[in-house]
Amino acid sequence: MKSIVDKEKQAHALVKKEYLLPFVLVTSLFFMWGFARAILDVLNKHFQEAMGISLAHSALLQVVFYLGYFIMAIPAGLFIARNGYRKGVVFGLLLFGIGSLMFIPGEYYMSFNFFLFSLFVIACGLVFLETAANPYMTELGERETAASRLNLAQSFNGLGCACAPLLVGMMLFSEGQEANLSFPYVVMGGVVLAVALIFSKVNLPEIVHEEDTTQCETTGSKKGIWSHKLFVFGVLTLFCYEVAEISINSFFINYVVDDGWMNTLDAAKLLSVAGLGLFMVGRFVGSWIMRYVRAEKFLLICAIATVVATSLVVMEVGIVSFVALILIYLFEAIMFPTIFAISLRGLGNYTKRASSYLMMTPIGGAVGPLLMGFVADQTTMSISFMVPLVSFVVVLLYAGRVVKMQK
Repeated sequence: MKSIVDKEKQAHALVKKEYLLPFVLVTSLFFMWGFARAILDVLNKHFQEAMGISLAHSALLQVVFYLGYFIMAIPAGLFIARNGYRKGVVFGLLLFGIGSLMFIPGEYYMSFNFFLFSLFVIACGLVFLETAANPYMTELGERETAASRLNLAQSFNGLGCACAPLLVGMMLFSEGQEANLSFPYVVMGGVVLAVALIFSKVNLPEIVHEEDTTQCETTGSKKGIWSHKLFVFGVLTLFCYEVAEISINSFFINYVVDDGWMNTLDAAKLLSVAGLGLFMVGRFVGSWIMRYVRAEKFLLICAIATVVATSLVVMEVGIVSFVALILIYLFEAIMFPTIFAISLRGLGNYTKRASSYLMMTPIGGAVGPLLMGFVADQTTMSISFMVPLVSFVVVLLYAGRVVKMQK
């Protein structure tokens, strides 16, 4: 009887007991790339002021950064499939650290193009980390808890996102203090390289994916990865989600400052504490909720909420729009890890390759801010929120599809 109870507990556990240490170690990576990505949202406004460039020009930070994801995603997937998760993580950390330290000569020459190249190198490192860590997390327990487990790990990504604008914003926007642009990157680069050394020594168990035969039993043939319609829809949906998330992050400070709510420094603090703070809370709470509510249904609820909140921002209805903008962070928090986990279902030994395709979708983070910056330059900041609104509608359609498939 006791044996049966123990097996039931193991089946419902978020992480299998033998994978607890790997879960903790890999979760630390989520914090680091969250911090690195969120710094961009502060750099965007800083370069506008320091170099006198337009909104669309400053959006090149996101364009180049997320172009790195698009270019390196497939090579990263091939590298990890051949060499395993641990070597993929170590190589990614090395690129991450080197790119961070490149900010030292970048600041010396004060070259915008050199900063862009440094961010590209960092992005190439991050895509290795994310291509390895995201699918790895889905395999550290039962399939039913995959979305909840990935959301919990991604909560620390949210913590990194929340810390970055607050710390870096105070360095760059404090009155009477000369901005030292390379300092946060030098510190981050040193930490990242130290973590790379740790991962090069630690034993990270490799997970072998079994051949998925559920689709073959009725057809008698093996399905290719692109014949999985839910996976294909998931790729499109993650792309649209990245368009929405990164666009909003990139121009949050501009929206708040242009509407006269507060100055740049206070806006950076608000982005960190209120916006990205709610983002982090949303992932922690979402991970807990999805242990009791199906991930598909919860995704649908959050998608509806983001569409409503973004619509209010576009309509520009005073304080209501301001509050709606902040609440978007709460509602969108669970979307990336949940869509990612759902899209990998039933792919078996295609999982690593599928992960690399899903990690191409952050290119939306390059397209979105560029498009939103162009619309804002031609119209108003509020109207430019039509870009994330359309993207969240696609997420809503995907959520409706997966809920319908479960009935």
